[in-house]
Amino acid sequence: MLEPVFVDENIKPADRVQLTGQEAKHAISVRRMRIGEAIAITNGKGLRLRGEVIQINKDNLEIQVNEVIQEKAPECSFTLIQALAKGDRDELAIQAATELGVSEIIPWSASRSVSRWEGAKKQAGVKRWQQIVLEASKQSLRSFIPEVGEVLDSPQLAKALSQFDLALVLDPTGDKFVADIKLPSSGKVAIVVGPEGGISPEELDVFSSANRVSLGNNVLRTSTAGPAVLAALTLGRNPA
Repeated sequence: MLEPVFVDENIKPADRVQLTGQEAKHAISVRRMRIGEAIAITNGKGLRLRGEVIQINKDNLEIQVNEVIQEKAPECSFTLIQALAKGDRDELAIQAATELGVSEIIPWSASRSVSRWEGAKKQAGVKRWQQIVLEASKQSLRSFIPEVGEVLDSPQLAKALSQFDLALVLDPTGDKFVADIKLPSSGKVAIVVGPEGGISPEELDVFSSANRVSLGNNVLRTSTAGPAVLAALTLGRNPA
């Protein structure tokens, strides 16, 4: 059985380490960790300390470290650019994408997005998405935790896409299929997913430098499209 993973971004390799703060409270009160049980701590950037619980205090755990692992970041990384969507559809998308190994997530305020992050909602929205990503990373036992970027509007996104080695815009009318896409051996790949109403023609024109790709005859919801493409592209690759 694989041990549960907890996050401490300041953790350093040592023979013994302490888990403190909210993560310790979760381990003690929710996961009900016991002395002798296996546990792992990651800094969210590839470092993983594996060991066992040797002492439980009121607000911290002491852990005997048995193995130190420094995982390498994938040479080809994926960024999900997810349009804001109503309900929890965008949240379901980023949760599944995190479990599938995405390296970065960028919220996109598309012209047809029903949900809007304006004013104080921008910071609150990013914070909520980052928490969802954190929990999904722990659930899937990842050593790398994706970063959630600032919300972009369509002109900002068009400019940002030029920074990627490969940019894919999901479009049911696209002239390429995801299955036919050849990934670069290294670099950054962007996957752009529109809202419930789809990506507007004007936005497709602005994103003209990107590849418009289709999943085939079926049109997926915004909550499932990104994860489906990510799974198709990463099948057989080593997870991060």
